[in-house]
Amino acid sequence: MARKKSKGNGQGSVYPRRNKDGKVTGYLGAYHGPAGKRRTVSAKSKSECERKLRVAMVDADKGLVFDAGTITVGQYLNNWLTGIKGTVRQRTWERYEQFVRVHLVPAFGGIKLGNLTRAHLKTLYASKTELSPTTIRHLHAAIHKALDEAVADNLVPRNVATNIKLPKMRKKEIHPLTPDQAKAFLVAARGDRYEALYVLAIYYGLRRGELLGLKWSDLQGDTMQVRRTMSEARVGRIEEEPKNGKGRRIELSEKALESLRSHRNQQVDSEYIFPSSTGTPTNSSNLMYRSFKPILKRAELPQIRFHDLRHTCATIRFMKGQHPKVVQELLGHASIAMTMDIYSHVIPGMGDDNGIMDDLS
Repeated sequence: MARKKSKGNGQGSVYPRRNKDGKVTGYLGAYHGPAGKRRTVSAKSKSECERKLRVAMVDADKGLVFDAGTITVGQYLNNWLTGIKGTVRQRTWERYEQFVRVHLVPAFGGIKLGNLTRAHLKTLYASKTELSPTTIRHLHAAIHKALDEAVADNLVPRNVATNIKLPKMRKKEIHPLTPDQAKAFLVAARGDRYEALYVLAIYYGLRRGELLGLKWSDLQGDTMQVRRTMSEARVGRIEEEPKNGKGRRIELSEKALESLRSHRNQQVDSEYIFPSSTGTPTNSSNLMYRSFKPILKRAELPQIRFHDLRHTCATIRFMKGQHPKVVQELLGHASIAMTMDIYSHVIPGMGDDNGIMDDLS
């Protein structure tokens, strides 16, 4: 007995799909593309199949053909990872790879790319109760970016990751040192082989990777160029572009320059300003546990993160009245909105840079 079509006469056709026992397991919609080739869509329910069929036929009328064929989500994501390697920062690629391997492929890697739905993504996010809202957002950003490529390559008609409501991010707490605590820290750091590093961290808010990536060639007169960051990836320590893909120029005070001159007279021969004792790039864990944390302990200060020295720089500058735009550029934030969002609670006014940090040492 022939299968009954629910539609015909150029409107496309929807057929029930049955298993060997005759039970309906889904629906298949068939239509003809711009070149006359028969194409299909599928769905679990008849109404969803009809909806997908209508959308596909509208696209076909416009000359648009989306054909992911039999490629699965897992195959596509692994191909995508291969394609973007070298076009994004190594640490970023490693984070994408981990999301694909640990979360995305196990969840729906075997599903055909063309059959991936918003419901698949929403179900995945709801099930990841062990992940923070921030991690969920990073996971979503990865699949969204991958599916943007699938749309651009005409494999799928639209990005199903678009406009999915995500959990609200919890605002990260910052624990900057007070001006008196910052001064106590720098006093306790005197004589440490990384003393000058801490001066730059507190005075100018450089990130740890940026500090460890500094080279003497970056210092020109009283100006420091922040051109790279030292990242610790699976492949080892590597130089990468600074965060946001752009460097910045910092005018150093006389006290900062004096600290660097003293440091240069004592350090081993190396192109890096803050190398290890053998001249190689410093291991960030060694910096933390052999230098930073002991200094905090000697100064009887809270065991803050290294990144809180960056927050210390910003909060002191705002407390002294420096303009938010100046602080944004100093920190290398992508936008003034980012700076204001983090530090709005400590911005009393605006001013210039004259002597702001001079009373810390």
